Amino acid sequence: MRCAVLGDPIQHSLSPVIHNTAYDALGLEGWEYDAVLVAAGHLAGFVDDLDPGRWRGLSLTAPLKREAVPLLTSHDPWVDATGVCNTLLLEEDGTRRGLNTDVTGAMAVLEAHDGAVERAVVLGGGATATSVLLALAERGMRHATLAVRDPARAGETVHAVVGHPSRPQVEVVELAGVTGLSGDVLVSTVPASVQTPDLLAATADLPLVFEVIYEPWPSPLAAAAQRGGRTVINGLDLLLAQAADQLRAMTGRDDVPVDAMREAAEGELSARSGR
Repeated sequence: MRCAVLGDPIQHSLSPVIHNTAYDALGLEGWEYDAVLVAAGHLAGFVDDLDPGRWRGLSLTAPLKREAVPLLTSHDPWVDATGVCNTLLLEEDGTRRGLNTDVTGAMAVLEAHDGAVERAVVLGGGATATSVLLALAERGMRHATLAVRDPARAGETVHAVVGHPSRPQVEVVELAGVTGLSGDVLVSTVPASVQTPDLLAATADLPLVFEVIYEPWPSPLAAAAQRGGRTVINGLDLLLAQAADQLRAMTGRDDVPVDAMREAAEGELSARSGR
């Protein structure tokens, strides 16, 4: 049975290492998981060409998470709430079911931290930011400051978050030039290249830092938080948590070998960095 992660770019993805390690540990002979480059606008054609008798599931990353939604026959409540799908299941009858395991994965990661998350600062306004914001809303977030490069493009994310039953407030600000950001948690979904000294200074008072990226690690934001003795959540935790949910959905197995998956992912990251 075949599965794959799709996106553009995709060569950096750890998902093949994580999923194939799980297949081996679970004794799933004949299962294989690849990384496939699929550019924006080409997802529908790719999915239409798949044989559901041979293909079981697709993991979706940027820029395809919103593009997948119109292709679905059915979906879980989190796809409906976020407008984001990161998991596409191909059923033998030709139907397609969508899941958003970024939300459930983020919820699992955040449950390990008991501190208040009533006020959040989120850097970036894309699909991952939307999913983590919904997970935070489930954990009691009442107010979010969304710092984005182009506030005019944050509409989908804001709509999804304010639509949560708890009706959190969302303030949108421009990422460039932000100062004095405060709250209970900082979530960063922006690349390390835009994590400038000014941005580090603006976010220095947030006690919990949830850095979604995991390569390079630590990012400038994560490194600054570690130096300051603040709590840091590694993006690898989110990757593994959402992958575990994908594996359960794709294979029907509940005994997901998370420790083996983490060991394989950390080994691959170490090999890439030459450590």
